[in-house]
Amino acid sequence: MTLLGIVFATLTIVLSPVLRQETKAPQLDLKDLNGRPVRLSDYKGKVVLINFWATWCPPCRAEMPDLVRLQREHGEDLQIIGITYPPESKTRVRRFARSLKVNYPIVLGTREIKDRFSSEDTLPLTIVINRDGKVSYIISGILLREEFDEKIKPLLMKNKEGEMRNAKSNH
Repeated sequence: MTLLGIVFATLTIVLSPVLRQETKAPQLDLKDLNGRPVRLSDYKGKVVLINFWATWCPPCRAEMPDLVRLQREHGEDLQIIGITYPPESKTRVRRFARSLKVNYPIVLGTREIKDRFSSEDTLPLTIVINRDGKVSYIISGILLREEFDEKIKPLLMKNKEGEMRNAKSNH
């Protein structure tokens, strides 16, 4: 192997997220800002987006109105779970979520929770879990419309038996 190949292989290992595509997603058993349980297992059969974000992160704040819209438009087949990271004040997060009329559960995160899914420090960071509970994608940065159409929409178009069906998208 050439020196360039070794450097590339090393960078790939260092920069790779903890989870690989098509591995079973780790379990979540947390409480949202209102004390209600949020368990990944409750959304079996849906596509789940776990979105790590922070109130002080401009790209996170820019992305959230689109996530609210996606949850409203695709809520039958899609569940978004917002996890703040690094940890923030519950009062600040609650106020921020209300100002954006967030319509999906928000959980206060920790390093341990984030590390279950990825070692990346990029925010926002979205973990895409398919209907079978496996990680399909890890998206660093803002979830763009093109990424939604290319990666998530096809997962929404598969019914619970894996057969294709129609799914609209205005994202």
